[in-house]
Amino acid sequence: MRNVNNSQFPEIKTGNLVLRKLKISDRSDIFAIRSDKGIAEYLDRPICRTLKEAAEFIEKINNGINRNESFYWAVTGKNNQGLMGTICMWYLSADRLVAEVGFEILPSFQGKGIMSEALCAIIEFGFNQIGLKFIEGTVHRNNIRSIKLLQKNNFKLKPGTPSEEDQEMITYRLAKR
Repeated sequence: MRNVNNSQFPEIKTGNLVLRKLKISDRSDIFAIRSDKGIAEYLDRPICRTLKEAAEFIEKINNGINRNESFYWAVTGKNNQGLMGTICMWYLSADRLVAEVGFEILPSFQGKGIMSEALCAIIEFGFNQIGLKFIEGTVHRNNIRSIKLLQKNNFKLKPGTPSEEDQEMITYRLAKR
C-alpha cells in the first residue's frame, strides 16, 4: 500500500477534466448540487439551505482531507474551472485496502460522459496510488443512472449483498486486477 499524503492534495487531469480540491469559491456550485432535490432523491442527507451551509460543508470536507480520512474532488473542465460535480473516495478501511466511491453532478452536465471519465480516473488513482484492492459504490436500488455508471466501469454486485429487491441500498464492488 502506498501512503498518499493529503496535505499535498492530488489534482488529477484527464482528457477533458481537472479534478481538484474544493475551494470556498465553489460554495455556490456546492449549494446548487446539495440543494437539488433530484440529486438528493437517493441520498441520505438533508438539503442544503444556505450558502453558509455550503461553505461549512466545504470546510468540513477539507478538514477531513487534511486528516487523511478521505479524498474529495471538484470535477471541472480543463478549459473551465467551474464545478460540474464532485467525486470522492471515503470510508477508507483502516488498512487502506477498501474504499467507497461517491459522486454527484449538476443536472445540466448529466448524460455527457463527464462522471464516467472522472470515475475512471478515480479508479486508477485508488488502485495505483493508494494501493486499494477493492473500490465499492453503495447506491439506492432505484438510482438507475448511478447503477449503470458503476456497471459500465465493471463494478459487480458485491458478494453477499442481498438482491436489489430485498433492500433499498445495494453495494457494487470493483476488484483490482
